[in-house]
Amino acid sequence: MLIKSTVFTMLIGLALSKEMAQDQVKAATLYKTGVIHNRIMSNKHATWDRQRAAGAFDSSQYPELGYTECVNGKAVAISGDANNTFQCNNVDLYHFLSHEALGSNGGEGSSSWGWTSPGGREFLAIGQSDGAAFAEITKEGKLSYLGRLPQYSIPSIWREIRGYKNYMVVGSEAEGHNIQIFDMTKLLEIDPASPVTFSNDEDLTGLFKGLPIGRTHNVVINEQTNWGYAVGAQPRNSSCAAGLIFIDLSDPSNPTSPGCDSQDGYVHDAQCLIYNGPDKAYVGHEICYGYNEDTLTIYDVTNKPNSTVISRTSYQGAAYTHQGWVLDTNWQEYLLLDDEYDEYDQVEPAADGFHVTYIWDISSLASPKQTGLFKSSHHSVDHNQYVWGNYTYQSNYGSGLAVLDIGSIPSDPTGAGVSEVGWFDIYPEDDAEGGVIDFVGSWSSYAGFKSGFVFVNTIERGGFVVKLRQ
Repeated sequence: MLIKSTVFTMLIGLALSKEMAQDQVKAATLYKTGVIHNRIMSNKHATWDRQRAAGAFDSSQYPELGYTECVNGKAVAISGDANNTFQCNNVDLYHFLSHEALGSNGGEGSSSWGWTSPGGREFLAIGQSDGAAFAEITKEGKLSYLGRLPQYSIPSIWREIRGYKNYMVVGSEAEGHNIQIFDMTKLLEIDPASPVTFSNDEDLTGLFKGLPIGRTHNVVINEQTNWGYAVGAQPRNSSCAAGLIFIDLSDPSNPTSPGCDSQDGYVHDAQCLIYNGPDKAYVGHEICYGYNEDTLTIYDVTNKPNSTVISRTSYQGAAYTHQGWVLDTNWQEYLLLDDEYDEYDQVEPAADGFHVTYIWDISSLASPKQTGLFKSSHHSVDHNQYVWGNYTYQSNYGSGLAVLDIGSIPSDPTGAGVSEVGWFDIYPEDDAEGGVIDFVGSWSSYAGFKSGFVFVNTIERGGFVVKLRQ
């Protein structure tokens, strides 16, 4: 799967990639109408239907794997077994459990998030089609399954999870699911020999029912302000237009909403923070960086529900603006953005299928600049990334986990100094093809643990615990 990209390709990408005004015609006909989103959803369902028919989603076929060192670019978990030999660099495998071993009848992994207890224990909430599994990562890097919270309505592969203090906030694309709020301290006394299936009627701290039809694509949390945000809560023709729906979490047992922001329509994902950065006009304001299909849209949500849109900016290569994260939450000068469809739709600078990370200067919130990019040497579609310290941890579908050192960006925002310092490919099925441009493999990762263990949730197999060598 590791394919060498040329300096020429990188230079071409840098030359083409830049911020630009939103194309109003395309926005009105393809994005605001949901045409592009529906096309992506259709392509994903086609892939997943094909995977189900081939038996790839039967996670019982994937054996438990123990510690495996990355040696000469490979982690050979089972000798002579190509499907359990993982390409890698500077990242070792510590443990793998299938979705079945993590309590799921349906598998189909999605989002994940972590929580560290006051005593330093490290816990996970793991998205699956039939709910959220809970596990602890032991000091040895082993996954210890503790139980699960079933889906609230019907199964759905889309299950997004974010942490809020000692709670997990769980949303789903399933109609009638609403947003579950679960207290992770319930896990502290569980004996792993007797995993617990929690009850939606008795064990939830709270349930937010203020969605148009009970579904949301994602949930966003700002612990600094005790606010959550539902995004992508379709239908698009609702009064909130699938934009930001404000959720007051100050009392998790009684989440309420004062309204929403529909000004830029559908928001696919976002990050909301109290602003501290070079743009003095907004210091102390609550800012949401919205990843809105064809734009980076920046909101001032300080005055809810009378929030404002500060800017909408598109870029060369925009196919489906998916997700991103600021480099430094304490000084918001730069952010990273990933586009989920540029590789699939063969749009420059990702037309060759080597996934791209876009670098943005947000020192002026009203006029963000796309200053450069990092071109990967892996052939796949990018999906989610989160910044922890000087590294961004990326889940890139078929090519798995990539860890980029982004410490150089403030001094060189072109991306020329960005480097990949770690990689672990969780989808060896496509190695012979050099990687596939498809919606298979890893969905999410969580790297916020002090131990350095990183959890990677995969669609087909289950959960991997890996660790970057420092």
